[in-house]
Amino acid sequence: MKFYDALQLDPTILKRKIAACTTRREKAWYWTAMAVRSVLIVAFAIVFISLLSGLFGSDNTPMAVALFCIMLGIRFVNFEYCIGDSLITLALALAILVAVPSAAAVVPAPLLIPMHAVAFFVLLYMTTQRPELGNGGLYSFAYVYLTGNPVVGEALARRTLLTLVGYLICGAILFGKHRHQHKAVRFHHVVRRFDLANIVHLWQLRMALGVALVLTAGQVFGVERFMWMGFACASLLSEYPYSDNGAPRFFQRIVGAVAGSLAFFLIYSITPAGLHSLLGGLCLGFCTDYRYKTAMNCFGALMLGAGIYGIQGAVVLRIVDTVLGVAFRLVFAALFHWLVAVRFLPRTENSEG
Repeated sequence: MKFYDALQLDPTILKRKIAACTTRREKAWYWTAMAVRSVLIVAFAIVFISLLSGLFGSDNTPMAVALFCIMLGIRFVNFEYCIGDSLITLALALAILVAVPSAAAVVPAPLLIPMHAVAFFVLLYMTTQRPELGNGGLYSFAYVYLTGNPVVGEALARRTLLTLVGYLICGAILFGKHRHQHKAVRFHHVVRRFDLANIVHLWQLRMALGVALVLTAGQVFGVERFMWMGFACASLLSEYPYSDNGAPRFFQRIVGAVAGSLAFFLIYSITPAGLHSLLGGLCLGFCTDYRYKTAMNCFGALMLGAGIYGIQGAVVLRIVDTVLGVAFRLVFAALFHWLVAVRFLPRTENSEG
């Protein structure tokens, strides 16, 4: 394997290869690839996000972050239908990410749940035919993050222009990487196959309703930094295949948030400011376990939160919001399973088996 090819691999795959190595030299080669991969991603993220934020304003940094994540993901995961429909889908998905989070900041509270539920379900249905590949988590992150950072007026116009630039970049990657795949599949074929007896569609519905409810609850009840609550809930709901048992990730998310917040507090206190967010990004490139990813994700969030609430306030808020988010997921998932899923799962299991 060439070194460039190793750089394209996910850390999970690289660690499997390291475990299979028989010599220290081979292990060192793969560890080096993982380290270089992490450094390159962080460096590219800094350049990409800083450039777009400089051009379109710091209030649109969240959209630049979302576009960066989508750009990385779209290299490897497509939408499972022909390239023409896929390019249209990408445009519609980005339009949702621009319009709905900003609309949510101004519409009356009674409209929030249906607006979020419909918009997010459409977003998932268009982009996530195979949840195990990660698109559900990717687009839910973008949706929740942008809902927590809405803009209006002139800033919204700049966000629209930024998204157009992002569409041209991501669309070019999508075309270049996936134009020869799924040529015979059209999006209307996917629409016609909708059936809640399909475990993917049941998963999409549960995730859309759950995210809609948790974001609405956070906004209506004035939860500080409610998007952190949304991240925790959406992360647990994005787990696939569908399951009514969220206990393992419930505890992993809490442990990760507490450990990551405390580690950030310690590092924040003893290291230069410029290293705070870099350390989290670099370490994330080595993480494969959900708990460790959760911990490292705290670094970037707390770096921003510390500037608003102070380091102690941000740490406490991160942990509290995480607990609220995962607790909400457990209650909602249990109710959804009892009221909705049990009516369809027997048919799903029979068709799958």
